[in-house]
Amino acid sequence: MIYDSGCIACPHCDVIYKFSAEEMTARTRCVRCGYQLTLGRSEAITRVVGLALTSTILMGIVLFMPFLHLDAGPFDSNASVVDVVLGFATGIMIPLAFAVLVFIVVVPVFRSILLIYALAPLLTGYRNAAGAQSALRWAFQLKPWAMAEIFMVGVAVALVKLAGMATVDTGVAFWAFVLLVIVNTLQDTFMCRNTLWTSLATNTA
Repeated sequence: MIYDSGCIACPHCDVIYKFSAEEMTARTRCVRCGYQLTLGRSEAITRVVGLALTSTILMGIVLFMPFLHLDAGPFDSNASVVDVVLGFATGIMIPLAFAVLVFIVVVPVFRSILLIYALAPLLTGYRNAAGAQSALRWAFQLKPWAMAEIFMVGVAVALVKLAGMATVDTGVAFWAFVLLVIVNTLQDTFMCRNTLWTSLATNTA
């Protein structure tokens, strides 16, 4: 946890450290418990930007490739992830369907774009883009609303129920979505707030 002017509290043992701007962008560990407080600047930013770009590409595959193939006698159909979500968009369920679409597609993609916009200039040696700190702040605030993994849990439950009524084959988009959930999890693991915020703050010249 970061407080002010370089003060960081270890989230495991609550020891407070006072770091300079240079130390904040270097790899540091808690001397008491060994918890990694900050990643190196280049390592943290490269990982986050690379995974955000990967996440965006995977979401494109998810949207435009077949997600599920259903075969039930005379009924044979390929369904995209949008078809899966909008399949129950009837009557009073329409707002819910669009809400699900926003949380599993729009928010994750928008969050990845914000991360790339805010942090990519740091990799190329350019000054911060206009509004970079606001973009990074929104990326952190949107994290609880990116619910791709929740959707996968729902799909898994639905597949179990459909298996007894039809032959269900998973498409390319399904496995891309599985990989997307893993990438997003890794991205959140590598997002060292202390390093990212300090890197933005020291790249204004």
